Amino acid sequence: MFIADSLGLDFLNSIATPVDTPVDWLDDGEGLIDWLAQARLVPSDELEAMKARTLPGELDKVADQARALREWFRGFVRKHAGRPLTAKALHELGPLNSLLERDEAFRQITPRHGEAGDGLALQRMRRWRSPESLLLPVGEALAKFVCDEDFSDVKACEGHSCTLLFADHTRRRARRWCIMAVCGNRAKQAAHRSRLKSRH
Repeated sequence: MFIADSLGLDFLNSIATPVDTPVDWLDDGEGLIDWLAQARLVPSDELEAMKARTLPGELDKVADQARALREWFRGFVRKHAGRPLTAKALHELGPLNSLLERDEAFRQITPRHGEAGDGLALQRMRRWRSPESLLLPVGEALAKFVCDEDFSDVKACEGHSCTLLFADHTRRRARRWCIMAVCGNRAKQAAHRSRLKSRH
């Protein structure tokens, strides 16, 4: 469900009602690992190593923390969506800054393989010492969203029971649906049925 055009909102959409029934992709540790892999926030080899060295209950506890972070952030986004975020919002971001200050990130020279040939690159790395460290790239994605996104562009899908959010980056800011093929088509079909009923 990576449809938001913003990883911070995609994290909020990790619980959604895309087709009438709520689905939580972070309902346990395994779900969190899968979501982090799909979001490409943690290297797959690090995720496999983390799964191998932790007890299942440990990852479930981190998934609990991820869900709590998600719901806190959902409240923040809903409160501020539709208008530009100002510096006054900083005092509300304490939980996110607390998460970010636990990071053990560093830069390292690594091999680069690209179109221009092989060479060296300065790459950002992170120490994955504990299961809780899996939350750090999520916190970073949320922080980037807060600092880089115009909250005026944050919208909720207009689908009947859809709960998905997205950043409207269309030229005229006219996006109304999470996915046109799902919610947009449902709305068109409902409008068509309504027009047919009103004729009879």
